[in-house]
Amino acid sequence: MENKAHALAAGAFVLLVSALLIALAVWLTRQAGEVRHYELATRHAITGLQSQAGVQYRGVRVGKVSSISFDPASPGQVLVRLEIDVDAPVTRATYATLGYQGLTGIAFVQLDDEGASREPLVAAAGQLPRIPMRAGSLEQWSRQGERVLGQLEQATQRVNELLAPENQRALRQSIDALGQAAAAVPPAMREVQQSFVGMRESAATVSASAERVRLAADDYAALARRLQQPGGTLDQLQQGVAALAGTGQAVQQGSLPRLHRTLDEAGRAAQRLGRVAAALEDDPQGLIYGPSLELPGPGEPGFAVPRGVR
Repeated sequence: MENKAHALAAGAFVLLVSALLIALAVWLTRQAGEVRHYELATRHAITGLQSQAGVQYRGVRVGKVSSISFDPASPGQVLVRLEIDVDAPVTRATYATLGYQGLTGIAFVQLDDEGASREPLVAAAGQLPRIPMRAGSLEQWSRQGERVLGQLEQATQRVNELLAPENQRALRQSIDALGQAAAAVPPAMREVQQSFVGMRESAATVSASAERVRLAADDYAALARRLQQPGGTLDQLQQGVAALAGTGQAVQQGSLPRLHRTLDEAGRAAQRLGRVAAALEDDPQGLIYGPSLELPGPGEPGFAVPRGVR
């Protein structure tokens, strides 16, 4: 009889514990309020994300992952369905990334918003609103690591090519050439120093020439000022030019006609003197005896045939 009582008590205890566990599970999975269903479609890896994982909006828990499945309409695409509180500000600019909690590595969905739109995210009838998903920080680091490894591999290959025997010989020759060039630097530096000395001397000469030019310019400016002063050289020159112009006008109006008449008379006298000189040259005795009388020739007026001529 006691065994049956113990068995009954044990059975009742088990039933009570089972009921408590079921109640605890229901309490833990209960919905605190009204939720909306959304969907993520991604081809990125969602390593560590499981059903019932949390959904956070900028660090605030707003829902959970209800299910994870493959998209039958697009092979290779993963569909993640979310249950999010109606109070969460999910807009058309909201996007999702995959985050991880501390050192445990438990994945969750992180929602964020760029603020480009405040219009609530809605979908057509019969479909769930779809939130775009971007690569998470871990995936970005993985891709960056792959790129770094690729660049490191390329650098290793280039180093190997650089250390090839023929490149080593070329590098050795280059080092020898650099040594020779370094040995030739001191003489070149001395020549450069001498050139600098010559340049300084030339600069001093140019400076002195510039000073003389400046003094000459000052003298020229002073001379120009003296020439332009009232009653100066320019004014006197203008007055002389005006007087000369007046003299020329007076000569043109009074003296020139008399000069022309004198020149005409001198010309006529010269012509007569020329005729006299020609007559003296033909008959020099005419200067003493006077001009000879010439008889008119045949055909001339007063011509008469001499007597005794038939």
